[in-house]
Amino acid sequence: MRMLAVLGTILLIWLILAQSCMTFRKPDSEAKTEFAKDGVPLTTATITVNNQHIHYALTGSDTMPTIFFVHGTPGSWDAFAPYLKDKELLQHFRMISIDRPGFGYSDYGKPEHLAKQSELMSPLFSIVKNNKPMFIAGHSLGGPMVVKLVADNPGIFSGVVIISGSIDPAEEKPEKWRPILYKTPLNYFVPGAMRPSNEELWYLKTDLVDLKKDFQKITCPVYFIHGLEDTWVPPGNVAYGKKLLVNASRVEETMIPGANHFIPWTKFDEIKTVLLKLDNK
Repeated sequence: MRMLAVLGTILLIWLILAQSCMTFRKPDSEAKTEFAKDGVPLTTATITVNNQHIHYALTGSDTMPTIFFVHGTPGSWDAFAPYLKDKELLQHFRMISIDRPGFGYSDYGKPEHLAKQSELMSPLFSIVKNNKPMFIAGHSLGGPMVVKLVADNPGIFSGVVIISGSIDPAEEKPEKWRPILYKTPLNYFVPGAMRPSNEELWYLKTDLVDLKKDFQKITCPVYFIHGLEDTWVPPGNVAYGKKLLVNASRVEETMIPGANHFIPWTKFDEIKTVLLKLDNK
C-alpha cells in the first residue's frame, strides 16, 4: 500500500508539473528585455483570424524586404531569435517570426492541420506588407508549412527557404501510438508543448499526402538547407521536394556534412549565408 501511495503521489506531481513545463515559449516582456540588451528593438503583436489568434515578433525597419520565419514542432517564434537579433541580417531585412497555431501565444495547446494553419496565418502577410519583396523560411514541420503558405498565397513571396523540412510522406514513420496519447486521458501526462506537438505530428501523416499537389503551385526560387546526418528528417526529403518543384524558377540545395536536425542553431552561419542570398536575387 505504501508503494502505491508513493506511486500515486509521483503521478500526481507529474500531472501538475506537466501542465506548465516544456512550454517552449517566453513572455513578450522577457523577450523584449533580452533583445534590448543586444541593442535590438523587438515588437510583438497578435492578430485575430476567425476568432483565433496569431502571435508574432518583429525586428528591423519597415522599409526593408521581409523574411518570415516559421518554427518546427514543438516550438515558438523565439526559435529564430538569434536571426532576428543578427546585425548583418538587420541591414538587409525586416524579420518576422510567427507562433504557429497551437504554440507560443497563438492559442497555445490547440493544434491544427497544415491547411487550417495556413488559413489562420495567411492574413498576416497582407497586414504587414510594405511593397517590398517578402521571403519565408521554415524549419522541420515549418518546412511543409511554408510550402503550404507559399502555395496558398500566389505572387506574395519572392523566395522560400526549407530548413530540414519534413515534406516527404514516405519518410514519415507510422507512429500509430500518437493518437493513443492525444485521444485518451494519457494526454494529461504529456508535458507542455509536447502535447499539441504529438497531435499535429499525427495530422502530418495525412497532411503531407495532401500537400503533394501544392508543390507545383510554387513559382519563386526555393532553397533547401539540410544536414546530411539528419536522422529525424532524412536528407531524402530534399530529393522529394526537388522532384515536385516543377514550376519553381530556381531550386538550390545546401547539404551540410556531419550536421543533424538542429542546424538553425548549430549551423547559424551556413543558414545566414543562404538568407543573405535572398536579397541579391
